[in-house]
Amino acid sequence: MTDDDRPLSALPSPAARAAAFVSIILGGFAGGLIGYTLVELQCHGNCGLAKGIGALVGAVVAALGMSVVAVLVLRALGEWRQIEARERAGGS
Repeated sequence: MTDDDRPLSALPSPAARAAAFVSIILGGFAGGLIGYTLVELQCHGNCGLAKGIGALVGAVVAALGMSVVAVLVLRALGEWRQIEARERAGGS
């Protein structure tokens, strides 16, 4: 079944979903590093708990932000496919 034979779906392709998942994981990892480093630069002495909390909060905030971006990108891709399919149907 080719793309032209398949009915239009709002569900993104598996590759797009995998890319969104990987981007959320990488964003969370980067946020965790930023949170850990931010606390490490400001804290002196025994700061293990504070560094852990900073890493956790940074990772969660960054992953949530990246998930919003990923959802918006996936929706835009779906709308783009819908517009292209409508133009192909109207142009032929």
